Amino acid sequence: MAGVKGRVIAVTGAGGGIGRRHALLFAERDAKVVVNDLGGARDGTGGGSDMADDTVRAIKDAGGEAVANYDNVATSDGAAGVVQTALDAFRRIDVVVNNAGILRDRTFHKMTDEEFDAVVKVHLYGTYHVTRAAWAHMRQQQHGRVIVTTSTSGLYGNFGQSNYGAAKLGVLGMINTLALEGAKYNITANAICPIAATRMTEDIMEPGMLEELDPAYVSPAAVHLASDECTDTGTIVLAGGGLYAGVAYFQAPGHRFDHIPSPEELSEHWGAITDLKGAERGSTPL
Repeated sequence: MAGVKGRVIAVTGAGGGIGRRHALLFAERDAKVVVNDLGGARDGTGGGSDMADDTVRAIKDAGGEAVANYDNVATSDGAAGVVQTALDAFRRIDVVVNNAGILRDRTFHKMTDEEFDAVVKVHLYGTYHVTRAAWAHMRQQQHGRVIVTTSTSGLYGNFGQSNYGAAKLGVLGMINTLALEGAKYNITANAICPIAATRMTEDIMEPGMLEELDPAYVSPAAVHLASDECTDTGTIVLAGGGLYAGVAYFQAPGHRFDHIPSPEELSEHWGAITDLKGAERGSTPL
């Protein structure tokens, strides 16, 4: 099994938590890793090189290959720097794992524009910028793997996380299109929905639950999706605490009118329109 041996992997937010686990497992599987981390706090403030350097040190101490990068993925220049670090160190880029994230939790009626923008810029724009910087190289070499990190907050919602949820659902819309556009270039685009104990979740989950959710459980899914053998694309996989499960959108059979219905007619048939019995995996309707 070729797996990820010799492949060049850029992991954003790899200084701690899930990203660090990703980086360590990729290196263990003989990949060459770019460890990106701005080194900031959970809310995105501050910065430093210690977190990325520590992950690189751990990889090298174990006999692996890695290089640190401290750029801010929320900007196009920062994201270009992540990919350029891969090119300078290893002369190619095969996989991007978009994992970097921050939180600015606030109920919607209290949320400020800055709190909304800051989260969306890291999660959604960060995913766009890094993937965009790598995309041309992947097309040219006829190989690439794009992995994004979504969340149950995006899939199902979570109190106080309208900014985070919006960004996390946004990255799914991105991979749905990238899966189509990348197909003829052997580029796949998939999403991981992690449930793990990290500094992002330490004050959200119950202590007993946190003990069962080692972030190391998430990383095998990332390595599989990045592997040469995995050809799935446009897939969402939930991973956490030993559970791995596909997630998909489904469309009800619905009710078809042979004319433009009135609101009253829609109301009359609303039960059939929204009844998911017999639903099929969603795709472009009609």
